[in-house]
Amino acid sequence: MAPATPAAPETSTETAADTVLVVDFGAQYAQLIARRVREARVYSEIVPSTMPVAEMLAKGPKAVILSGGPSSVYEPGAPTLDAALFEAGVPVFGMCYGFQLMATALGGTVDNTGSREYGRTGLSVSKPGSTLFEGTPAEQSVWMSHGDACSAAPEGFTVTASTDVVPVAAFENDEKRLYGVQYHPEVLHTTHGQQILEHFLYRGAGLAPTWTTTSVVDEQVALIRAQVGSSRAICGLSGGVDSAVAAALVQKAIGSQLTCVYVDHGLMRKGETEQVEKDFVAATGVQLKVVDASERFLAALAGVSDPEQKRKIIGREFIRVFEQAQAEIVAEAPNDHPVEFLVQGTLYPDVVESGGGTGTANIKSHHNVGGLPEDLEFQLVEPLRKLFKDEVRMVGQELGLPEEIVQRQPFPGPGLGIRIVGEVTRDRLDLLREADAIAREELTAAGLDREIWQCPVVLLADVRSVGVQGDGRTYGHPIVLRPVSSEDAMTADWSRLPYDTLARISTRITNEVKDVNRVTLDITSKPPGTIEWE
Repeated sequence: MAPATPAAPETSTETAADTVLVVDFGAQYAQLIARRVREARVYSEIVPSTMPVAEMLAKGPKAVILSGGPSSVYEPGAPTLDAALFEAGVPVFGMCYGFQLMATALGGTVDNTGSREYGRTGLSVSKPGSTLFEGTPAEQSVWMSHGDACSAAPEGFTVTASTDVVPVAAFENDEKRLYGVQYHPEVLHTTHGQQILEHFLYRGAGLAPTWTTTSVVDEQVALIRAQVGSSRAICGLSGGVDSAVAAALVQKAIGSQLTCVYVDHGLMRKGETEQVEKDFVAATGVQLKVVDASERFLAALAGVSDPEQKRKIIGREFIRVFEQAQAEIVAEAPNDHPVEFLVQGTLYPDVVESGGGTGTANIKSHHNVGGLPEDLEFQLVEPLRKLFKDEVRMVGQELGLPEEIVQRQPFPGPGLGIRIVGEVTRDRLDLLREADAIAREELTAAGLDREIWQCPVVLLADVRSVGVQGDGRTYGHPIVLRPVSSEDAMTADWSRLPYDTLARISTRITNEVKDVNRVTLDITSKPPGTIEWE
C-alpha cells in the first residue's frame, strides 16, 4: 500500500482480487517478500513449500514467488516443488533457492562450484531492456547469499544478468512468464530490488497496483457485513492501535450492532483506561462497556511465572470476561439479536509467530491466536488478520481515527503481564507502570516517538542486584529498556537512542521508582530475540 514507482501503471481504488502467493522454502526473508509485494500495492499471502501445487493453484493466484532458503537443491530431503506449477500458465518469479529450484526443475544446471557469494555483490546486466531490468543500470549492487550457482539456464530462457562468479544470475522466459534471480531483490541492500520486483508484478505478471487502504476498507466492510448479518458483535479494546482499528472497521460495517468491551485486567499501562474511555469513544462514538476484572486476572496469574502459561491464562480469562459481558449485554436488550461474534485485532505477524500460515514453528502463542480456549463460544471476526502493523495504521488513517490512536506504539494484548519476568503481582505491576510511564514521557519529550517502533519496559522481577542509594546498600530489581526499530515487527533492530535521553530515563527511574536500582539496555536484534521478552 506504499506509493508505487513512477513507472507503475495507473492505479485504481477498486477492491483488488489479485493475489500473489509467496512460497516459503524456509527463508528468513519470506515475510519481507510479502511486504515488498504489498508495498507495490498488490496483495500477497505466504504459503508453506509443503503445500501441494494443486492446492496453491486452487487459491487462484495471479502470480507466484518462490522464496530463498537455506538448503541446496540437490541435497537429500531438500524442499522441492512439483514442476506442474511452471506449466500452469501462472507467472512465477524465483529468488535465490527458488531460482535454483526453477532452474533444475526445467532442465537447467545448478552446481556447487566451491565459489560463494555473500553480501553486496556487483551484478552485470546483459539485457538491459528485458522485462525485469528495463530502466535499471547495466552495473548494479545486489545482495547475494548462496553457495551453489546456476551454470546453464533451462531451454527457452534468456540469461539477463551475471556476476564474476555466477554465469547465470538472472534468467527470463517471457513466453511462459517465468523469471528468476539468484539474489535477494526484497532486501534494501539490493539497490534496484523493489523496481525489479515491481517489473515482475506489473510487466511480467500484468498486475495493476489496486490494493490500497480504500480497497482494504471496502473489502473488509463487505466481508464483515456478510459474516455478521443481523447478529451482534463485541470487541475487546486494549488501548492499542490494533483493537482500535479493528473496532472502527467493524463499526463502519455494522454500526450499533457492535459493542466494545474494555477489560481493565489490571495489566495496563498508566493512564490506559482514561485514554480508551476518552479518546476512542470521542473519535468513533462507539458503544463502550467497561469491565473491572483486575482481581480476577491477578488471582488467575498468582504463582505463575512461565510466559506461555501466562499468555494462555490471560487469553482464557479474556474470553470468560467477554462471555460474562455478552450475557449482560443480552440481558440489557433481550429482544435484540444475539451476540455471536467476537472482534479481535489479530495481525499477520501474530498468525505467523503462532505457527500459522507458513508451516513454520510456533515462536510464541499470541493471546488472540494460540491462547484462546478450546470451548470458545464466539465466532471470530478478524478484519486485520492479513495485515502488517504499518498497513493497520494506514487503514486507521483511512477510517479517520486521530493520530494519537493511530500512531501509538504497539502494546501487547496480555499487557504488562508479559513484561514482568516472573510472577505477576499488584506491587510489581505498580512498580513497572511507573517505570514505563517515565520512559514514555522522556521519549516523547525527546521527540523520538516516530523514530522507534516501540520501547517495551521490562521488570526482571525474580532478579535483584546490589546498589547504593542514599549512602546505603540497596537490593533492588533491574529494569530493562527495549527500544526497537522495525517496519512490521517480523524483524527488528535495537534503536540507537541518544545517551542523554537514556541517562534521563535511568536517573528518573532509579530516583522515582521504589525498589529499582538498576536500568539496563537490551541491544539484541530480532532475530535472534523477539521484541517482547515473554
